[in-house]
Amino acid sequence: MDKHVLILRFSALGDVAMTLPVIYSVAKANPDVTFTVATRPFFARIFINPPANVSVTGIDPKDYRGVTGTVRLLHRLASLRPTAVADIHNMLRTWIIDNFFRARGVKVVMVDKMRQSRKDVLRSGARQIDFIQRYCKVFRQLGLNFELTFRSLIPEGAVLPEKVEHPAVGIAPFARYHTKTYPPEMMRRVVEILCHKGVNVYLFGARGDEAATLGSWAAEIDGCVSVAGKYPIEDELVLMSRMDLMVSMDSANQHLASLAGTRILTVWGATTPACGFSPYGDSRDLISVRPCQPCSVAGTASCPKGNLECLRTISPETLAEKIISMINEKNND
Repeated sequence: MDKHVLILRFSALGDVAMTLPVIYSVAKANPDVTFTVATRPFFARIFINPPANVSVTGIDPKDYRGVTGTVRLLHRLASLRPTAVADIHNMLRTWIIDNFFRARGVKVVMVDKMRQSRKDVLRSGARQIDFIQRYCKVFRQLGLNFELTFRSLIPEGAVLPEKVEHPAVGIAPFARYHTKTYPPEMMRRVVEILCHKGVNVYLFGARGDEAATLGSWAAEIDGCVSVAGKYPIEDELVLMSRMDLMVSMDSANQHLASLAGTRILTVWGATTPACGFSPYGDSRDLISVRPCQPCSVAGTASCPKGNLECLRTISPETLAEKIISMINEKNND
């Protein structure tokens, strides 16, 4: 029987993005194996230019609620006839799926998310976790040999949705949680400094309030362009691939930029890269301070100290200087 690996990872966008370098690498190294990724329909759109032996099936968990919904989901996945399951999500829904396939003699390997170790990092900071390597371990335990060879989703000749002027810095200033977001009024000042020094700034964000805020910055600051909410995610990735540098919070955008092969500067607040959520690749850097950081594995709605000291300690001038330094390093390579 031909080998067919079912890969489970339903959320969130940044977490799914982190799996692509591993999935693409293992697939290219094992062309005789078929891989099917089960994920949410919107997340399926970031699987651009996949290897020929990778397909993606969009599954919306809202369509499979309750006992009857779960049964329908199991039947749908069973119809794919996998010979192995790579559970790189490790949550209640995938536990049920795993046990369903184990009962049918299918080999299942589940990622170790090191939940307790991540909590220990907050207390001692002693251990560095790498989720990319955690995902690699799952596939190797399925008997698949490979090295991480992924570089970018975007081919060199990809068509840009709009012209990019250089030097170009993409800034994605928002994150899901307040404690992971550099104060917007301070980031606006960063944009002003960069544009005053001749850097072209492209603002990335979601539709709605984020797009409205970034649109107002672009309207008021010469040399600043907002692309927030203007393009589908596939086009945003192409734009990111043409940036000299992407500046992001600890959010999905740092992982999307890594898929585009772009150098990344991540601004860390309440969270820490030691918990395993650094973007893929070597072209990355971080800026953070540690009077009280970290205080959360994934971020919280409010700051325990009430003043967001970890991020406010980073002045706009310091951040702008770091960005300019990284641009100059790239241009001098």
